[in-house]
Amino acid sequence: MGESDDPLLVVEAAMVAIGQRQARRTVARDHGAGTLPDHGALFEVLALLEAEGRAGREVALGAVADRLGVDQPRASKLVSDAVRRRLVLRNADQNDGRRTLLTLTSSGAAAVTQVRNTRRQAFAAAMTDWSPDERVQFARLLNRFVEDLHQPAQIPDEHAPEW
Repeated sequence: MGESDDPLLVVEAAMVAIGQRQARRTVARDHGAGTLPDHGALFEVLALLEAEGRAGREVALGAVADRLGVDQPRASKLVSDAVRRRLVLRNADQNDGRRTLLTLTSSGAAAVTQVRNTRRQAFAAAMTDWSPDERVQFARLLNRFVEDLHQPAQIPDEHAPEW
């Protein structure tokens, strides 16, 4: 493990390191992916539209704000940036003229694919020396960890931050 034998401290440090390593700028710098969108929130918009489109669901601006956990003006700014970059199209909702639906352009879909491929290459490189069993075990445990993170936290009041 690390300096401490406390698994929670080791997991916390590892998760912070993963977040920093997977930041778009770091991925682009380390793997030469210079054409990626300039910022993580923009990629989140693209990934959201890609996933919803794959599922056959339409996406309006309000859904982007809700899913990304940002306010409407921030979502609007992100979407406008994506439209300006020709990664996203705005289309009038044929059932409700007041609503605008968002879809990925082929360039937007290519950007999502590029980011995912770059990340997968980095993951594969990190696990080059791992056995197939180690990879399967890690994938299973990591998936379980992520699923359990979505459960409501039961933090005792004495451990809650006071800000």
